[in-house]
Amino acid sequence: MPFLLQPILKNETVTLRPLEANDFELLYRVASDPLVWEQHPNKDRYQREVFHNFFKGALESGGAFCLLDGLTNEIIGSTRYYDLNEGDGVIKIGYTFLKRSHWGSKFNPVAKKLLLNHAFQYISRVEFHIGAFNIRSQTAISRLGAIKTGEQEIAYYGEQPKLNFIYEIRKSDWLKTNGI
Repeated sequence: MPFLLQPILKNETVTLRPLEANDFELLYRVASDPLVWEQHPNKDRYQREVFHNFFKGALESGGAFCLLDGLTNEIIGSTRYYDLNEGDGVIKIGYTFLKRSHWGSKFNPVAKKLLLNHAFQYISRVEFHIGAFNIRSQTAISRLGAIKTGEQEIAYYGEQPKLNFIYEIRKSDWLKTNGI
């Protein structure tokens, strides 16, 4: 059974649905806050033309989602699957950003758990690329059980390479920890 890159994933907290071209304006309202990107390697994504490039890459990836608040149905951010390698049983999750009003809450971990539970139906390992100075994201992913496994210069879609840390979660560890 092939990996479905853009299912609708939801629970009472959050809905992840496939990103669509007509989501640009509402998602840009979230992304236009410079503080959303302050720890990210590409700090200028709050600028419309830079975010437009990011958004174009998201659509072309075939694995991008809008994150919606499960209670209000408001768009609160985005995330995506990318670089699926079914032969090696690996996929990456990343490019995640959230509206500041939803930082430090249940939304990011719940969304990641939905993505991980779906991914582990098909593959055995999930990797995350996180900016070397993005302490918030490093902390958040570590709380889910991810382990840092390396460092790599990553060139995001149409952007210059920046140092990222590589984290991973293995299916066997996820199943032990989450009792699935």
